[in-house]
Amino acid sequence: MKRTFGALLTILGIVGIIWGAYAFMMGGAGIAGGKFSAIIPFAVGLIFFFAGYGLVKTTKDQT
Repeated sequence: MKRTFGALLTILGIVGIIWGAYAFMMGGAGIAGGKFSAIIPFAVGLIFFFAGYGLVKTTKDQT
């Protein structure tokens, strides 16, 4: 269960990183505009990615 949740967090993190990078390159994240508003999805994506990676890495297989 923990590995599945960790994998899900990792995938969401990758999506957030890509979305933040794309929004930064396009000049803003939408209605609010501005390059600095694009940092928020990027930062959340980084947090999700590293949390998911750590969860997958530290969870041992039990068979």
